[in-house]
Amino acid sequence: MSDASGQPPALSVPGFAAEVRATGLLALPLVAGHLATGLIGFVDSVIAGRHGTATLAAVSVGTAMFWLPMMIPMGTLMALPPAVSQLDGAGRRDDIAPLFRQALWLALGLGLLLFAFLSLASLALGPMGIAPEIRPGAAAFLHGIRWGVPALTLYYAMRYLSDGLHWTLPTMLFGFGGLLLLVPLGYAFAFGAFGLPELGAGGLGLASALMMWAQALGFAAYLACSKRFAPLALFACFERPRWRSIRDLLRTGLPIGVTVAMEGGLFIATALLIGRLGQVESAAHQIAINVASLCFMIPFGVAEATTVRVGHAVGSHGSREGVRRVMLAGLALVLGTQALSALVLVLGHDAIAAVYTADAAVAALAASLLLFAAAFQFPDGVQVLSAGALRGLEDTRVPMVLAAFAYWAVGMAIGVWLGLGLGLGPRGMWIGLIAGLSVAAVLMAGRFVRTSGRLPRRGG
Repeated sequence: MSDASGQPPALSVPGFAAEVRATGLLALPLVAGHLATGLIGFVDSVIAGRHGTATLAAVSVGTAMFWLPMMIPMGTLMALPPAVSQLDGAGRRDDIAPLFRQALWLALGLGLLLFAFLSLASLALGPMGIAPEIRPGAAAFLHGIRWGVPALTLYYAMRYLSDGLHWTLPTMLFGFGGLLLLVPLGYAFAFGAFGLPELGAGGLGLASALMMWAQALGFAAYLACSKRFAPLALFACFERPRWRSIRDLLRTGLPIGVTVAMEGGLFIATALLIGRLGQVESAAHQIAINVASLCFMIPFGVAEATTVRVGHAVGSHGSREGVRRVMLAGLALVLGTQALSALVLVLGHDAIAAVYTADAAVAALAASLLLFAAAFQFPDGVQVLSAGALRGLEDTRVPMVLAAFAYWAVGMAIGVWLGLGLGLGPRGMWIGLIAGLSVAAVLMAGRFVRTSGRLPRRGG
C-alpha cells in the first residue's frame, strides 16, 4: 500500500515487526483479489453442481484444460511487478510507462496465441481418455471461455503494473467486481434464465469470458483516469512493439511462466487423469481442488507482495539483510495463514463438501480429499513464497528446473503410481500432490538462501 504521497513505504524502516506490517498491508488487497478470483471458480462449480453431476465434471475438465496453458502467459507477465518495483525503488519512474506499453503488446500476443490453442484443445479430449459423457460439456466450456483470453492477459499486464507500484487495491476491487458480475451471468447462461437458452457448461464458459472483458476494460479506464497514475503518462502515446524490451520481459518472465505452469500443471494434469475414472471421481476432485485453490490464494497474495518488496529492496539498497528480512516477514505471515486454512479443512471438510453438491457419493469422496488438502497447506505456502522472493531477485531459470523436478519427477510420478498403478484413485493422486509440493518447498527455500547470500551485506 502507498502512503499519502502516493509513494511506497520505505523498506529501510528497521525492525522485523515493521516489515511484517508493511508486507501484510501490501498483501491484504492482493489476497482479497485472489480470493475473489478463486471464488469465481467456486461460483462456476456451485452453479455447475446444481445443474448436474455431468455439468460439474465437464467444468472440472474444461477448467483444467483452460488454466494449464493459461499459466504460461500469466506467469510470463509476472516479470512486470519486480521490474516496475526495481525501477521505482531506483527512482527511474520515467522508464515505467515505456516498459508497460511493451508489456501490453506482449500480453496481447500471448492472449491471441492462447485463443488459437483453445480453439483446437477440445480435439484432444478423446485421445486424452476423458470419459465420453464428459467430453461434450467440456468442449462447450472451452469454446465459450476462449473468447475472454485476450482480455484476461491484458488485464494481468495492467494489474501487475499497479501491483509493482505498491498499489494493490484495484486488484481487490476488480476481482470482486468480476465475481459480482459472474453470479447472475453464470446462472442465466447455464440454466437459461431471463429468456436465454439453457447452455450448461458452455454457458458458464461464455459468462466467464464476458466477465474477463468487463474487468479488462474497467482496469484500462481506471489507469487512464486515475490521478495516481497520471504522472506516469501510461497511455500518452502509441508505441510500436520493440523486440528488445519484449525480449527482456520474456527472458525473465518465460521461466516464471514455465515454473507456474509446472505447479499448476501438476494439479491440472491430476484433474485430467482423474477425469478418466468417471463422473463421481471427477466431480469430487473438482470440489476439493476448488477449495484448495481458494486456500492457495492467501499465500499466493503474500508471495506477490514479497516479490514487490524484494524488488524494491534490491532497487533501493540491495543489501542481503534487507532482502532476507522481507522473506522472513512473508514467511511469518504464510505460516499463520496456512495453519488457519489447515484447521478449517480438518474441522469443516464434510460441511464444505455439502455446499457444492447434493450427491452423497460425490460429497463423501470430496470430503476425504479435503483432508489431503489440509496436509499440504504448509509446504504449499513455503514453496510459493520462496518462488515469489526469487522472482523479486529476478532469479527465474534455476527455480524453473527445480519446479520441473519437484512437481513432475516426484509429485506426478508418485501420484500416477499410487492413483492409477496401485488403484488408489483420487486419493493416490493427492498423495502425489503432497509429495511434489513438499520437495518444492525444500528446494525453493534453499535456492533463496543461496541466491540472497550473493548480495552484499549492509555497508559491505
